[in-house]
Amino acid sequence: MGPFARPPLRAVLFDRDGTLIRDVPYNGDPKLVEPMPHARDVLQTLRSMGIAVGVVSNQSGIGRGILTTEQVAAVNLRVEQLLGRFDVWELCPHRPEDGCYCRKPAPFMICGACRRLGITTAEAAYIGDIGADVEAARAAGARGVMVPTPLTRPAEVDAAPEVAVDLRSALCLLMKAPSGRAAS
Repeated sequence: MGPFARPPLRAVLFDRDGTLIRDVPYNGDPKLVEPMPHARDVLQTLRSMGIAVGVVSNQSGIGRGILTTEQVAAVNLRVEQLLGRFDVWELCPHRPEDGCYCRKPAPFMICGACRRLGITTAEAAYIGDIGADVEAARAAGARGVMVPTPLTRPAEVDAAPEVAVDLRSALCLLMKAPSGRAAS
């Protein structure tokens, strides 16, 4: 392994809203859960390869009083019914102004997910749809891949180290050698 080579990929963590499922702002209704294109296939492929999968998601609707933890749990259960069981979930219930240590782009949830999986952050990748997602991956020492949606700001796409057009392309990108950019 060269000085900038990563260890083998042992886990892929995902943002929930806008990445695994269509983003319905502050969704507390499981009936509104709709998987993103290729989400189920990508997750099945990763599981069949023995690669752990997890969800790392800001859920500020709880802190804002818009959602209850029970509503978020019901939506997450529906996500698992549609996409299969995840090895780990990490959620931040705080509002941006709360100044918590867990909310993305802070690395805490990615680090916590990796710790719970018994791996290093260098053995993980994180796929998300906004700049805070790839910033959290970078800060944690994980590989970050952005799969932008029409709502993703162009500057966030430009700043992302690796970008894929959809989840299937993100998986292909992860299975290839990492980009030539050295980890910072």
